[in-house]
Amino acid sequence: MEPPIRESKLPIQVFYGWWLVGITLFSLTFIITPIFHGLGFFFVALERQFGWSRAVLSIPFSLGRIEGALLGPVEGYLTDRLGSRRMILIGFAMLGAAFILFSFIQGVIGYYVTFLLIFAGAGFGGFIPLIAAINHWFRRHRTKAMAIGLIGINLGALLAPLMGRAMDAYGWRAISLGLGISVLVLTVPIALLVRNRPEEYGQHPDGDPSSDPEAAAQEDLLEDDDGFTVGEALRTTAFWAITAAHGFSAVANVTISVHIIPAMTDIGMSLAQAGTVVLIWGVAGSFSQLVGGFLGDRLPKRPLISAAIAIQGAGMLIAATIQTIEGAYLFAVLYGIGLGARVPLLTAIRGDYFGRRNFATILGVSQVPMNLFMVGSPILAGYFFDTLGSYTIPFLGLAILNFLGAGMILLARQPILPSRH
Repeated sequence: MEPPIRESKLPIQVFYGWWLVGITLFSLTFIITPIFHGLGFFFVALERQFGWSRAVLSIPFSLGRIEGALLGPVEGYLTDRLGSRRMILIGFAMLGAAFILFSFIQGVIGYYVTFLLIFAGAGFGGFIPLIAAINHWFRRHRTKAMAIGLIGINLGALLAPLMGRAMDAYGWRAISLGLGISVLVLTVPIALLVRNRPEEYGQHPDGDPSSDPEAAAQEDLLEDDDGFTVGEALRTTAFWAITAAHGFSAVANVTISVHIIPAMTDIGMSLAQAGTVVLIWGVAGSFSQLVGGFLGDRLPKRPLISAAIAIQGAGMLIAATIQTIEGAYLFAVLYGIGLGARVPLLTAIRGDYFGRRNFATILGVSQVPMNLFMVGSPILAGYFFDTLGSYTIPFLGLAILNFLGAGMILLARQPILPSRH
């Protein structure tokens, strides 16, 4: 246990949980962004240099999903046991080293190995430990706090046009090397700023004093927030309904992250112009994420999640028939709105339903079926393009999965904590 935080000398004290929200926002914007928004640029650059087919180029993304399925429970378990700080230190160090190695590859095997290391580093140090820390520091403001932190994923999209221009100007190897060095430089400072639980520092979730009646009532209600064990969560309908809704909608995300930049260049856009599409969905997603976060702390989450996933599905319907720049922009707006709102809501509902103590492990275990949903999607999209010369069929399939997910989440009713007496 680390020593309590000293009293701030500032005239206005800021609850440390909000500093963690800022750290998450920064980390997702400048470190995890290349995983979500930059891979499509590398995809096009490697296709142009080596002439590999899109199915071959897509294989690491599917292998990454298998890796995520295997490592998800491990990431969650280690986060709950070792704390977010140590996991971020390990994961970001691996991520930075992997990007450096990627900048030197000469063949397809090196591409596969380094991309798997990139995915592993992002998994160990990224979403799960960052969000687990926020989940520990907030209860009543949980959805809002997660939404603000996760805006980093969308703000990172604002850098997409810059990455496209930089890759055109300096080449993909220089950009990968620069990313790796930057991540390594930031790893230790970010890890040192992360604090695992408020109780370790004499504080309480949301910054509530121990005498606060509302906080005390909430604490009694959640039985000191022990929450569900992993086994208890797995026996609830809610766990599987949330996982299915999240997995069906995330299939679109992983496939789009790989194929949307090539799809945009296919209709005549430059890499920089294709980056503008990513920028638009990032801006739209940032606004919808904030709205979803504030509404999620005030209204029932299930209908909000269902609406967000359905909007994302509408965006995928547009993507299936994109022929013009205007169509690309309409896709970006709808897709960004749906993606931005659903991510914090789907994450926060797990904290609401299952508590704080085993949150990261439960989230990690849920990634096993989620990642299995996503294993074949990038490869299939690449195969259909190589065979038919179009993304219409795979993108239509992704739209259907989104609409299924919008229905599944409505089955996720609040589970009752089993009696242990």
